[in-house]
Amino acid sequence: MARTRPAAGEPEGALVLFHGRGADENDLFPLLDALDPERRLVGVTPRGPLSLPPGGAHWYVLGGIGTPEATTFHASFAAASVWLDGFLGEHRLGYDRLVVGGFWPGGVMAYALGLGAGRPRPAAIVAFNSFIPAVEGFGLELSPPPPPVAIGHGTLDPVIEVEWGRRARQLFEEAGA
Repeated sequence: MARTRPAAGEPEGALVLFHGRGADENDLFPLLDALDPERRLVGVTPRGPLSLPPGGAHWYVLGGIGTPEATTFHASFAAASVWLDGFLGEHRLGYDRLVVGGFWPGGVMAYALGLGAGRPRPAAIVAFNSFIPAVEGFGLELSPPPPPVAIGHGTLDPVIEVEWGRRARQLFEEAGA
């Protein structure tokens, strides 16, 4: 399930935002207009495939900060890859016209979908209070040039400490982003 915000005219690209832990497709929907006020892009906010305690939708079982549980991460990554490929195909858009982003586990999915080995590279990645996933059997492709990456991370987040955002920034800067 996903919620779509159409572009004002013929879409120049797509903005896809993956929600945080225990939320749903409505959570980041208002950010579509905040990030693209002119509605040049078709915007969409998909719902995570898992329903876990304490409620809401999830992208994977949390194995720990930085380490999503492998089985659910790989299953969600595969499902999100198929969904994203289909969404872009339906709108006749290539990855070169995609901005993919998300909050916390949604940011993890954005990093994975945008930089996962064997995946097409998007035009840009936006991650809020997130981290680069360390999952057995999953790797990032950081060969130059990586796409532009915007990282927003609050310094007072008690769950995903700002150091995770700083580590991601350092990794991308070392890769030439």
